[in-house]
Amino acid sequence: MNTTHILSAFDRDLEAVQALVVRMGGLVETALLDASEALDTRDEDLAARVRAGDDAIDGLEEQINTQCAMLLALRAPTASDLRTVLTVMKIAAALERAGDYAKNLAKRTAVLAQMTPVPGASGAIRRLAKAVVLMLTDALDAYIRRDVSLAEDVRLRDREIDQMYNSIFREFLTHMMEDPRNIGACMHLHFIAKNIERVGDHATAVAEQVIYLVTGEMPGDERPKFDSMATGTER
Repeated sequence: MNTTHILSAFDRDLEAVQALVVRMGGLVETALLDASEALDTRDEDLAARVRAGDDAIDGLEEQINTQCAMLLALRAPTASDLRTVLTVMKIAAALERAGDYAKNLAKRTAVLAQMTPVPGASGAIRRLAKAVVLMLTDALDAYIRRDVSLAEDVRLRDREIDQMYNSIFREFLTHMMEDPRNIGACMHLHFIAKNIERVGDHATAVAEQVIYLVTGEMPGDERPKFDSMATGTER
Protein backbone atom coordinates (compact mmCIF):
# COMPACT_ATOMS: atom_id res chain seq x y z
CA MET A 1 0.00 0.00 0.00
CA ASN A 2 1.31 3.45 -0.91
CA THR A 3 1.08 5.27 2.43
CA THR A 4 2.53 8.49 1.04
CA HIS A 5 -0.17 8.61 -1.62
CA ILE A 6 -2.89 8.12 1.03
CA LEU A 7 -1.46 10.86 3.26
CA SER A 8 -1.16 13.33 0.42
CA ALA A 9 -4.72 12.58 -0.68
CA PHE A 10 -5.95 13.19 2.88
CA ASP A 11 -4.02 16.46 3.10
CA ARG A 12 -5.45 17.59 -0.22
CA ASP A 13 -9.00 16.75 0.84
CA LEU A 14 -8.53 18.43 4.20
CA GLU A 15 -7.19 21.60 2.60
CA ALA A 16 -10.29 21.74 0.40
CA VAL A 17 -12.56 21.47 3.44
CA GLN A 18 -10.60 24.11 5.33
CA ALA A 19 -10.92 26.46 2.34
CA LEU A 20 -14.70 26.06 2.64
CA VAL A 21 -14.49 26.99 6.33
CA VAL A 22 -12.58 30.14 5.49
CA ARG A 23 -15.13 31.06 2.81
CA MET A 24 -17.97 30.39 5.23
CA GLY A 25 -16.33 32.57 7.86
CA GLY A 26 -15.99 35.40 5.38
CA LEU A 27 -19.67 35.21 4.48
CA VAL A 28 -20.67 35.28 8.15
CA GLU A 29 -18.45 38.28 8.88
CA THR A 30 -19.91 40.17 5.91
CA ALA A 31 -23.46 39.25 6.93
CA LEU A 32 -22.97 40.59 10.45
CA LEU A 33 -21.41 43.84 9.27
CA ASP A 34 -24.03 44.35 6.55
CA ALA A 35 -26.88 43.58 8.96
CA SER A 36 -25.62 46.11 11.50
CA GLU A 37 -25.11 48.69 8.74
CA ALA A 38 -28.64 48.07 7.47
CA LEU A 39 -29.94 48.69 10.98
CA ASP A 40 -27.91 51.86 11.40
CA THR A 41 -28.89 53.29 7.99
CA ARG A 42 -32.41 51.79 7.93
CA ASP A 43 -31.58 50.13 4.63
CA GLU A 44 -34.27 47.51 4.09
CA ASP A 45 -32.79 46.34 0.76
CA LEU A 46 -29.45 45.55 2.40
CA ALA A 47 -31.26 43.74 5.21
CA ALA A 48 -33.11 41.66 2.62
CA ARG A 49 -29.83 40.70 0.95
CA VAL A 50 -28.46 39.56 4.30
CA ARG A 51 -31.51 37.36 4.85
CA ALA A 52 -31.20 35.87 1.38
CA GLY A 53 -27.48 35.27 1.82
CA ASP A 54 -28.04 32.93 4.76
CA ASP A 55 -28.83 30.12 2.32
CA ALA A 56 -25.23 30.22 1.06
CA ILE A 57 -23.92 29.95 4.62
CA ASP A 58 -26.19 26.98 5.36
CA GLY A 59 -25.15 25.38 2.08
CA LEU A 60 -21.47 25.64 2.96
CA GLU A 61 -22.05 23.98 6.33
CA GLU A 62 -23.78 21.09 4.57
CA GLN A 63 -20.93 20.80 2.09
CA ILE A 64 -18.34 20.86 4.89
CA ASN A 65 -20.17 18.18 6.87
CA THR A 66 -20.54 15.98 3.78
CA GLN A 67 -16.85 16.26 2.92
CA CYS A 68 -15.83 15.62 6.52
CA ALA A 69 -17.99 12.51 6.61
CA MET A 70 -16.27 11.30 3.44
CA LEU A 71 -12.87 12.00 4.98
CA LEU A 72 -13.77 9.96 8.04
CA ALA A 73 -15.14 7.09 5.95
CA LEU A 74 -12.55 6.94 3.19
CA ARG A 75 -9.32 8.20 4.75
CA ALA A 76 -9.66 6.77 8.27
CA PRO A 77 -7.68 9.60 9.90
CA THR A 78 -5.97 8.98 13.20
CA ALA A 79 -4.74 11.11 16.11
CA SER A 80 -4.23 14.77 15.18
CA ASP A 81 -5.80 14.35 11.73
CA LEU A 82 -9.00 13.04 13.29
CA ARG A 83 -8.94 15.94 15.75
CA THR A 84 -8.67 18.35 12.83
CA VAL A 85 -11.70 16.90 11.05
CA LEU A 86 -13.81 17.03 14.21
CA THR A 87 -12.67 20.61 14.87
CA VAL A 88 -13.64 21.67 11.35
CA MET A 89 -17.15 20.30 11.86
CA LYS A 90 -17.58 22.11 15.17
CA ILE A 91 -16.28 25.39 13.74
CA ALA A 92 -18.69 25.08 10.80
CA ALA A 93 -21.57 24.55 13.25
CA ALA A 94 -20.55 27.67 15.21
CA LEU A 95 -20.36 29.71 12.02
CA GLU A 96 -23.79 28.50 10.90
CA ARG A 97 -25.32 29.67 14.18
CA ALA A 98 -23.56 33.02 13.85
CA GLY A 99 -25.04 33.34 10.37
CA ASP A 100 -28.49 32.67 11.81
CA TYR A 101 -28.02 35.51 14.28
CA ALA A 102 -27.05 37.86 11.44
CA LYS A 103 -30.22 36.80 9.58
CA ASN A 104 -32.33 37.45 12.68
CA LEU A 105 -30.75 40.88 13.03
CA ALA A 106 -31.69 41.66 9.44
CA LYS A 107 -35.27 40.46 9.99
CA ARG A 108 -35.78 42.86 12.88
CA THR A 109 -34.28 45.71 10.85
CA ALA A 110 -37.34 45.67 8.58
CA VAL A 111 -39.59 46.09 11.62
CA LEU A 112 -37.44 48.78 13.23
CA ALA A 113 -37.34 50.76 9.99
CA GLN A 114 -41.03 51.49 10.54
CA MET A 115 -40.49 52.70 14.12
CA THR A 116 -39.18 55.95 15.56
CA PRO A 117 -35.37 55.63 15.97
CA VAL A 118 -33.99 55.30 19.49
CA PRO A 119 -31.19 57.89 19.78
CA GLY A 120 -27.73 56.33 19.60
CA ALA A 121 -29.00 52.74 19.72
CA SER A 122 -28.18 51.58 16.20
CA GLY A 123 -24.71 53.12 16.36
CA ALA A 124 -23.98 51.31 19.64
CA ILE A 125 -25.13 48.03 18.14
CA ARG A 126 -22.98 48.60 15.07
CA ARG A 127 -19.92 49.10 17.32
CA LEU A 128 -20.76 45.90 19.17
CA ALA A 129 -21.08 44.03 15.87
CA LYS A 130 -17.70 45.31 14.67
CA ALA A 131 -16.03 44.16 17.90
CA VAL A 132 -17.62 40.72 17.60
CA VAL A 133 -16.66 40.39 13.93
CA LEU A 134 -13.05 41.21 14.85
CA MET A 135 -13.20 38.43 17.44
CA LEU A 136 -14.51 36.02 14.84
CA THR A 137 -11.87 37.07 12.31
CA ASP A 138 -9.10 36.55 14.85
CA ALA A 139 -10.53 33.19 15.92
CA LEU A 140 -10.48 31.98 12.30
CA ASP A 141 -6.96 33.40 11.82
CA ALA A 142 -5.90 31.50 14.94
CA TYR A 143 -7.33 28.33 13.39
CA ILE A 144 -5.54 28.84 10.08
CA ARG A 145 -2.23 29.60 11.82
CA ARG A 146 -2.76 27.13 14.69
CA ASP A 147 -2.01 30.08 16.98
CA VAL A 148 -2.89 29.22 20.58
CA SER A 149 -1.88 32.65 21.90
CA LEU A 150 -4.27 34.43 19.54
CA ALA A 151 -7.00 31.92 20.39
CA GLU A 152 -6.51 32.62 24.11
CA ASP A 153 -6.70 36.35 23.42
CA VAL A 154 -10.01 35.90 21.59
CA ARG A 155 -11.32 33.79 24.43
CA LEU A 156 -10.56 36.46 27.01
CA ARG A 157 -12.05 39.24 24.88
CA ASP A 158 -15.49 37.69 25.26
CA ARG A 159 -15.66 39.45 28.62
CA GLU A 160 -15.33 42.82 26.87
CA ILE A 161 -18.24 41.91 24.60
CA ASP A 162 -20.34 41.07 27.65
CA GLN A 163 -19.53 44.47 29.13
CA MET A 164 -20.47 46.25 25.89
CA TYR A 165 -23.74 44.34 25.75
CA ASN A 166 -24.55 45.17 29.37
CA SER A 167 -23.89 48.85 28.73
CA ILE A 168 -26.25 48.81 25.74
CA PHE A 169 -28.86 46.96 27.80
CA ARG A 170 -28.74 49.67 30.47
CA GLU A 171 -29.18 52.34 27.78
CA PHE A 172 -32.30 50.60 26.50
CA LEU A 173 -33.75 50.44 30.01
CA THR A 174 -33.16 54.18 30.39
CA HIS A 175 -34.89 54.94 27.09
CA MET A 176 -37.88 52.77 28.02
CA MET A 177 -38.26 54.37 31.43
CA GLU A 178 -37.95 57.89 30.03
CA ASP A 179 -40.50 57.34 27.27
CA PRO A 180 -42.81 54.28 27.13
CA ARG A 181 -43.17 54.84 23.38
CA ASN A 182 -39.61 53.48 23.08
CA ILE A 183 -40.52 50.12 24.60
CA GLY A 184 -41.34 48.32 21.34
CA ALA A 185 -38.23 49.47 19.50
CA CYS A 186 -36.00 48.87 22.52
CA MET A 187 -37.27 45.30 22.87
CA HIS A 188 -36.31 44.56 19.26
CA LEU A 189 -32.96 46.30 19.74
CA HIS A 190 -32.31 44.31 22.89
CA PHE A 191 -32.87 41.02 21.06
CA ILE A 192 -30.48 42.20 18.35
CA ALA A 193 -27.80 43.13 20.88
CA LYS A 194 -28.23 39.77 22.61
CA ASN A 195 -27.92 37.93 19.31
CA ILE A 196 -24.66 39.74 18.57
CA GLU A 197 -23.37 38.94 22.05
CA ARG A 198 -24.15 35.28 21.34
CA VAL A 199 -22.04 35.49 18.17
CA GLY A 200 -19.20 36.49 20.49
CA ASP A 201 -19.84 33.27 22.39
CA HIS A 202 -19.57 31.31 19.14
CA ALA A 203 -16.34 33.13 18.22
CA THR A 204 -15.04 32.10 21.63
CA ALA A 205 -16.09 28.51 20.95
CA VAL A 206 -14.08 28.58 17.71
CA ALA A 207 -11.05 29.85 19.65
CA GLU A 208 -11.46 27.06 22.19
CA GLN A 209 -11.58 24.52 19.37
CA VAL A 210 -8.27 25.91 18.12
CA ILE A 211 -6.75 25.37 21.56
CA TYR A 212 -8.12 21.83 21.57
CA LEU A 213 -6.80 21.18 18.07
CA VAL A 214 -3.27 22.27 18.91
CA THR A 215 -2.95 21.01 22.50
CA GLY A 216 -5.35 18.08 22.51
CA GLU A 217 -7.21 19.55 25.51
CA MET A 218 -10.01 22.05 25.96
CA PRO A 219 -9.20 25.03 28.21
CA GLY A 220 -9.63 23.97 31.80
CA ASP A 221 -10.40 27.35 33.34
CA GLU A 222 -13.81 28.96 33.08
CA ARG A 223 -13.97 32.34 31.43
CA PRO A 224 -15.23 35.17 33.64
CA LYS A 225 -18.65 36.29 32.39
CA PHE A 226 -20.70 39.33 33.30
CA ASP A 227 -24.26 38.38 34.16
CA SER A 228 -27.02 38.76 31.60
CA MET A 229 -29.03 41.09 33.84
CA ALA A 230 -26.39 43.79 33.38
CA THR A 231 -25.60 44.20 37.08
CA GLY A 232 -21.90 44.57 36.38
CA THR A 233 -21.03 41.57 38.54
CA GLU A 234 -19.09 38.54 37.37
CA ARG A 235 -20.35 35.02 37.36
